Amino acid sequence: MKKSEIKKLSVTAIFAAIAVVGSLFSFPVFGSKCAPIQHMVNILCAVTVGPWWAVAQAFVASLIRNLTGLGSPLAFPGSMCGALLAGLLYKYGKKLPFAYVGEVTGTGILGGMLAYPVAAFVLGNQTAALFTFVVPFLISTMGGTIVAILITWPLKQSGMLAKMKESLEN
Repeated sequence: MKKSEIKKLSVTAIFAAIAVVGSLFSFPVFGSKCAPIQHMVNILCAVTVGPWWAVAQAFVASLIRNLTGLGSPLAFPGSMCGALLAGLLYKYGKKLPFAYVGEVTGTGILGGMLAYPVAAFVLGNQTAALFTFVVPFLISTMGGTIVAILITWPLKQSGMLAKMKESLEN
């Protein structure tokens, strides 16, 4: 394994740990457990390490949260879709607002809709519908995205974001 891959793996693991600890600060909205720190981490991981590492981080954080009782299976589609779309839009758009829009769209809309089959078939929720989780997921991701903006924008303006990304490539 190359040194840069080990660095990226390490940073991804740290981000996953932050997301798990951050899930201690969650709140319920319409039957969904909203964890805005996960969405902040999705954006930070997507812009520093890349889309596939961000998806891995979201999966690992969701798995640990589920195994420890801090989350629900609904965490998987929301966090993973948001991380992937944030990472891909940032990778190809090269601007932070693309990552923000990717996280909100991926988690809030796509993840919210993909949560329906999880709720209906895995959790046995007979009252869930296709758009049941869109509003709570949007609330959660908007909170996390605002926090991510407050962190990433100054990092970008100061040049630290570029230095961080560069250090992961060497």
